[in-house]
Amino acid sequence: MTTYAPTPASVSKPPGPFLEFWRSFSVNKGALGGLIVIALIILVAIFADVLAPHSPIDQDRAAFLVPPFWQAGGTLAYPLGTDDIGRDILSRLIYGARLSLFIGVIVVTLSLAMGLLLGLAAGFFGGLVDTVVMRLLDIMLALPSLLLAIVVVAILGPGLVNAMIAVSIVTLPHYSRLMRAAVLSQIRRPYVTASRVAGAGTLRLMFATILPNCMAPLIVQATLGFSSAILDAAALGFLGLGAQPPTPEWGTMLASSLQFLQRAWWVVTFPGLAILVTVLAFNLLGDGLRDALDPRLKR
Repeated sequence: MTTYAPTPASVSKPPGPFLEFWRSFSVNKGALGGLIVIALIILVAIFADVLAPHSPIDQDRAAFLVPPFWQAGGTLAYPLGTDDIGRDILSRLIYGARLSLFIGVIVVTLSLAMGLLLGLAAGFFGGLVDTVVMRLLDIMLALPSLLLAIVVVAILGPGLVNAMIAVSIVTLPHYSRLMRAAVLSQIRRPYVTASRVAGAGTLRLMFATILPNCMAPLIVQATLGFSSAILDAAALGFLGLGAQPPTPEWGTMLASSLQFLQRAWWVVTFPGLAILVTVLAFNLLGDGLRDALDPRLKR
Protein backbone atom coordinates (compact mmCIF):
# COMPACT_ATOMS: atom_id res chain seq x y z
CA MET A 1 0.00 0.00 0.00
CA THR A 2 1.48 3.27 -1.13
CA THR A 3 1.26 6.31 1.10
CA TYR A 4 1.64 9.82 -0.14
CA ALA A 5 3.11 12.64 1.89
CA PRO A 6 0.99 15.77 1.86
CA THR A 7 2.18 18.49 -0.45
CA PRO A 8 2.87 21.95 0.97
CA ALA A 9 -0.29 23.23 -0.71
CA SER A 10 -2.44 20.62 1.10
CA VAL A 11 -1.14 21.53 4.56
CA SER A 12 -3.49 24.05 6.12
CA LYS A 13 -1.79 27.02 7.70
CA PRO A 14 -2.73 27.91 11.25
CA PRO A 15 -4.96 31.01 11.44
CA GLY A 16 -3.25 34.29 12.14
CA PRO A 17 -3.75 36.15 15.42
CA PHE A 18 -6.37 38.50 13.97
CA LEU A 19 -8.33 35.70 12.31
CA GLU A 20 -8.26 33.65 15.50
CA PHE A 21 -9.44 36.68 17.48
CA TRP A 22 -12.24 37.39 15.00
CA ARG A 23 -13.45 33.78 15.13
CA SER A 24 -13.67 33.93 18.92
CA PHE A 25 -15.25 37.37 18.88
CA SER A 26 -17.86 36.70 16.17
CA VAL A 27 -19.28 33.74 18.12
CA ASN A 28 -20.74 36.25 20.57
CA LYS A 29 -23.73 37.66 18.67
CA GLY A 30 -24.37 40.30 21.29
CA ALA A 31 -20.83 41.66 20.93
CA LEU A 32 -21.17 41.59 17.15
CA GLY A 33 -24.41 43.57 17.41
CA GLY A 34 -22.73 46.06 19.73
CA LEU A 35 -19.89 46.49 17.25
CA ILE A 36 -22.36 47.19 14.43
CA VAL A 37 -24.26 49.74 16.53
CA ILE A 38 -21.03 51.49 17.54
CA ALA A 39 -19.89 51.59 13.91
CA LEU A 40 -23.20 53.22 12.94
CA ILE A 41 -22.89 55.77 15.76
CA ILE A 42 -19.34 56.60 14.63
CA LEU A 43 -20.55 57.11 11.06
CA VAL A 44 -23.39 59.32 12.27
CA ALA A 45 -20.93 61.36 14.36
CA ILE A 46 -18.49 61.78 11.46
CA PHE A 47 -21.15 62.80 8.93
CA ALA A 48 -23.29 64.82 11.34
CA ASP A 49 -23.01 67.91 9.17
CA VAL A 50 -24.50 65.97 6.26
CA LEU A 51 -27.09 63.86 8.09
CA ALA A 52 -28.56 66.48 10.41
CA PRO A 53 -31.52 68.25 8.75
CA HIS A 54 -31.05 71.41 10.85
CA SER A 55 -28.48 73.16 12.97
CA PRO A 56 -28.53 71.83 16.56
CA ILE A 57 -28.84 75.35 18.00
CA ASP A 58 -31.22 77.02 15.51
CA GLN A 59 -34.63 77.90 16.98
CA ASP A 60 -37.93 77.92 15.13
CA ARG A 61 -40.28 80.11 17.14
CA ALA A 62 -43.26 78.77 15.20
CA ALA A 63 -42.48 75.13 16.10
CA PHE A 64 -42.44 74.82 19.88
CA LEU A 65 -42.88 71.23 21.13
CA VAL A 66 -43.87 69.85 17.73
CA PRO A 67 -44.51 66.07 18.10
CA PRO A 68 -42.80 63.40 15.96
CA PHE A 69 -44.02 63.11 12.38
CA TRP A 70 -46.20 60.03 13.02
CA GLN A 71 -48.33 61.86 15.59
CA ALA A 72 -51.05 64.39 14.95
CA GLY A 73 -49.50 67.80 14.42
CA GLY A 74 -46.10 66.35 13.50
CA THR A 75 -44.19 67.14 10.32
CA LEU A 76 -41.39 65.52 8.34
CA ALA A 77 -39.46 68.77 8.62
CA TYR A 78 -38.85 67.73 12.24
CA PRO A 79 -38.96 63.89 12.16
CA LEU A 80 -38.53 63.41 15.93
CA GLY A 81 -40.19 66.66 16.95
CA THR A 82 -38.80 69.79 18.55
CA ASP A 83 -38.04 70.90 22.09
CA ASP A 84 -39.50 73.75 24.12
CA ILE A 85 -37.65 76.47 22.17
CA GLY A 86 -38.11 75.03 18.70
CA ARG A 87 -34.84 73.14 18.16
CA ASP A 88 -34.88 69.96 16.08
CA ILE A 89 -34.40 66.95 18.37
CA LEU A 90 -33.05 64.67 15.62
CA SER A 91 -30.32 67.17 14.74
CA ARG A 92 -29.39 67.60 18.38
CA LEU A 93 -29.21 63.82 18.84
CA ILE A 94 -26.94 63.46 15.80
CA TYR A 95 -24.56 66.17 16.97
CA GLY A 96 -24.82 64.79 20.50
CA ALA A 97 -23.43 61.47 19.21
CA ARG A 98 -20.32 63.30 18.03
CA LEU A 99 -19.94 65.00 21.40
CA SER A 100 -20.52 61.79 23.37
CA LEU A 101 -17.89 59.88 21.39
CA PHE A 102 -15.48 62.80 21.83
CA ILE A 103 -16.08 62.69 25.59
CA GLY A 104 -15.48 58.94 25.62
CA VAL A 105 -12.21 59.22 23.69
CA ILE A 106 -10.81 62.02 25.85
CA VAL A 107 -11.85 60.47 29.16
CA VAL A 108 -10.57 56.99 28.29
CA THR A 109 -7.29 58.39 26.93
CA LEU A 110 -6.60 60.50 30.03
CA SER A 111 -7.63 57.89 32.58
CA LEU A 112 -5.87 55.07 30.72
CA ALA A 113 -2.62 57.02 30.43
CA MET A 114 -2.56 58.07 34.08
CA GLY A 115 -3.77 54.71 35.35
CA LEU A 116 -1.24 52.84 33.22
CA LEU A 117 1.67 54.85 34.60
CA LEU A 118 0.53 54.58 38.22
CA GLY A 119 -0.29 50.88 38.03
CA LEU A 120 2.93 50.06 36.18
CA ALA A 121 5.04 51.94 38.73
CA ALA A 122 3.22 50.38 41.69
CA GLY A 123 3.52 46.84 40.37
CA PHE A 124 7.10 47.14 39.13
CA PHE A 125 8.75 48.97 42.05
CA GLY A 126 6.57 47.66 44.88
CA GLY A 127 7.44 48.66 48.44
CA LEU A 128 6.73 52.26 49.40
CA VAL A 129 5.68 53.28 45.88
CA ASP A 130 3.10 50.51 45.77
CA THR A 131 1.79 51.34 49.23
CA VAL A 132 1.38 55.07 48.57
CA VAL A 133 -0.26 54.63 45.17
CA MET A 134 -2.68 51.92 46.30
CA ARG A 135 -3.74 53.76 49.45
CA LEU A 136 -4.53 56.88 47.41
CA LEU A 137 -6.56 54.78 45.01
CA ASP A 138 -8.36 53.10 47.92
CA ILE A 139 -9.37 56.52 49.24
CA MET A 140 -10.75 57.45 45.81
CA LEU A 141 -12.65 54.16 45.56
CA ALA A 142 -14.13 54.68 49.03
CA LEU A 143 -16.11 57.66 47.69
CA PRO A 144 -19.12 57.21 45.36
CA SER A 145 -17.93 57.91 41.83
CA LEU A 146 -20.64 60.44 40.98
CA LEU A 147 -20.12 62.28 44.27
CA LEU A 148 -16.38 62.47 43.64
CA ALA A 149 -17.01 63.78 40.12
CA ILE A 150 -19.38 66.42 41.49
CA VAL A 151 -16.74 67.52 44.03
CA VAL A 152 -14.08 67.84 41.32
CA VAL A 153 -16.41 69.83 39.04
CA ALA A 154 -17.46 72.03 41.96
CA ILE A 155 -13.77 72.84 42.53
CA LEU A 156 -12.91 73.39 38.86
CA GLY A 157 -16.22 74.94 37.83
CA PRO A 158 -19.02 73.64 35.59
CA GLY A 159 -18.27 73.01 31.93
CA LEU A 160 -17.60 70.24 29.45
CA VAL A 161 -13.80 70.27 29.80
CA ASN A 162 -13.93 70.19 33.58
CA ALA A 163 -16.54 67.43 33.46
CA MET A 164 -14.23 65.31 31.30
CA ILE A 165 -11.36 65.89 33.73
CA ALA A 166 -13.60 64.92 36.66
CA VAL A 167 -14.77 61.70 34.98
CA SER A 168 -11.15 60.85 34.09
CA ILE A 169 -10.14 61.18 37.74
CA VAL A 170 -13.11 59.08 38.86
CA THR A 171 -12.31 56.19 36.49
CA LEU A 172 -8.54 56.34 37.08
CA PRO A 173 -8.42 53.79 39.97
CA HIS A 174 -9.93 51.00 37.86
CA TYR A 175 -7.15 51.19 35.27
CA SER A 176 -4.44 51.54 37.91
CA ARG A 177 -5.51 48.50 39.93
CA LEU A 178 -5.98 46.41 36.80
CA MET A 179 -2.56 47.41 35.49
CA ARG A 180 -0.89 46.67 38.83
CA ALA A 181 -2.45 43.20 38.96
CA ALA A 182 -1.32 42.47 35.40
CA VAL A 183 2.24 43.63 36.15
CA LEU A 184 2.43 41.48 39.29
CA SER A 185 1.37 38.45 37.25
CA GLN A 186 4.09 39.08 34.65
CA ILE A 187 7.08 40.42 36.57
CA ARG A 188 8.24 36.99 37.80
CA ARG A 189 7.96 35.36 34.39
CA PRO A 190 11.13 33.88 32.85
CA TYR A 191 11.16 36.30 29.91
CA VAL A 192 11.34 39.26 32.30
CA THR A 193 14.19 37.64 34.23
CA ALA A 194 16.01 36.91 30.96
CA SER A 195 15.65 40.55 29.85
CA ARG A 196 16.93 41.74 33.19
CA VAL A 197 19.95 39.41 33.01
CA ALA A 198 20.61 40.56 29.43
CA GLY A 199 21.11 44.09 30.75
CA ALA A 200 17.76 45.73 29.97
CA GLY A 201 17.27 48.97 31.86
CA THR A 202 14.33 49.87 34.07
CA LEU A 203 12.39 51.79 31.43
CA ARG A 204 12.96 49.08 28.83
CA LEU A 205 11.76 46.41 31.24
CA MET A 206 8.68 48.42 32.11
CA PHE A 207 7.54 49.72 28.72
CA ALA A 208 9.06 47.31 26.19
CA THR A 209 9.02 43.99 28.06
CA ILE A 210 6.17 43.98 30.59
CA LEU A 211 3.69 46.53 29.25
CA PRO A 212 2.87 44.83 25.89
CA ASN A 213 1.92 41.64 27.75
CA CYS A 214 -0.47 43.50 30.04
CA MET A 215 -2.54 45.29 27.40
CA ALA A 216 -5.31 42.72 26.85
CA PRO A 217 -7.25 43.44 30.08
CA LEU A 218 -6.66 47.16 29.64
CA ILE A 219 -8.20 47.07 26.15
CA VAL A 220 -11.32 45.44 27.57
CA GLN A 221 -11.49 47.93 30.43
CA ALA A 222 -11.01 50.85 28.02
CA THR A 223 -13.94 49.63 25.92
CA LEU A 224 -16.14 49.37 29.00
CA GLY A 225 -14.76 52.74 30.10
CA PHE A 226 -16.36 54.36 27.06
CA SER A 227 -19.81 53.52 28.36
CA SER A 228 -18.94 54.69 31.88
CA ALA A 229 -17.53 57.95 30.54
CA ILE A 230 -20.62 58.67 28.43
CA LEU A 231 -22.93 57.79 31.31
CA ASP A 232 -21.04 59.86 33.90
CA ALA A 233 -20.75 62.85 31.56
CA ALA A 234 -24.48 62.62 30.87
CA ALA A 235 -25.15 62.49 34.62
CA LEU A 236 -23.06 65.62 35.19
CA GLY A 237 -24.83 67.31 32.28
CA PHE A 238 -28.17 66.31 33.78
CA LEU A 239 -27.14 67.97 37.06
CA GLY A 240 -26.08 71.13 35.23
CA LEU A 241 -22.36 70.58 35.91
CA GLY A 242 -21.31 69.26 32.51
CA ALA A 243 -21.88 70.69 29.06
CA GLN A 244 -23.82 73.95 29.24
CA PRO A 245 -26.73 74.97 26.98
CA PRO A 246 -27.06 75.24 24.04
CA THR A 247 -24.47 72.46 23.60
CA PRO A 248 -26.26 69.40 22.15
CA GLU A 249 -25.25 66.91 24.84
CA TRP A 250 -27.65 64.09 25.70
CA GLY A 251 -27.57 64.59 29.47
CA THR A 252 -28.12 68.32 29.12
CA MET A 253 -31.04 67.62 26.78
CA LEU A 254 -32.61 65.41 29.46
CA ALA A 255 -32.14 68.04 32.18
CA SER A 256 -33.74 70.83 30.15
CA SER A 257 -36.78 68.76 29.17
CA LEU A 258 -37.89 67.09 32.41
CA GLN A 259 -40.61 69.67 33.02
CA PHE A 260 -42.27 68.66 29.74
CA LEU A 261 -42.29 64.92 30.47
CA GLN A 262 -46.07 64.54 30.63
CA ARG A 263 -47.07 66.86 27.81
CA ALA A 264 -44.18 66.17 25.39
CA TRP A 265 -42.78 62.69 25.96
CA TRP A 266 -40.43 62.83 22.96
CA VAL A 267 -38.14 65.51 24.40
CA VAL A 268 -37.13 63.09 27.19
CA THR A 269 -37.52 59.70 25.53
CA PHE A 270 -35.20 60.10 22.55
CA PRO A 271 -32.13 61.45 24.43
CA GLY A 272 -32.63 58.72 27.04
CA LEU A 273 -32.82 56.05 24.34
CA ALA A 274 -29.66 57.41 22.72
CA ILE A 275 -27.76 57.07 26.01
CA LEU A 276 -29.23 53.61 26.65
CA VAL A 277 -28.37 52.21 23.20
CA THR A 278 -24.85 53.65 23.16
CA VAL A 279 -23.93 52.46 26.65
CA LEU A 280 -25.43 49.02 26.01
CA ALA A 281 -23.51 48.67 22.73
CA PHE A 282 -20.18 49.48 24.40
CA ASN A 283 -20.91 47.07 27.25
CA LEU A 284 -21.72 44.27 24.81
CA LEU A 285 -18.56 45.02 22.84
CA GLY A 286 -16.48 44.97 26.02
CA ASP A 287 -17.91 41.60 27.03
CA GLY A 288 -17.09 40.19 23.59
CA LEU A 289 -13.54 41.50 23.74
CA ARG A 290 -13.07 40.00 27.18
CA ASP A 291 -14.25 36.59 25.96
CA ALA A 292 -12.08 36.76 22.83
CA LEU A 293 -8.88 38.01 24.49
CA ASP A 294 -8.97 35.79 27.57
CA PRO A 295 -7.88 32.25 26.64
CA ARG A 296 -9.78 30.82 29.63
CA LEU A 297 -13.07 32.17 28.27
CA LYS A 298 -12.65 31.09 24.63
CA ARG A 299 -15.27 28.64 23.45
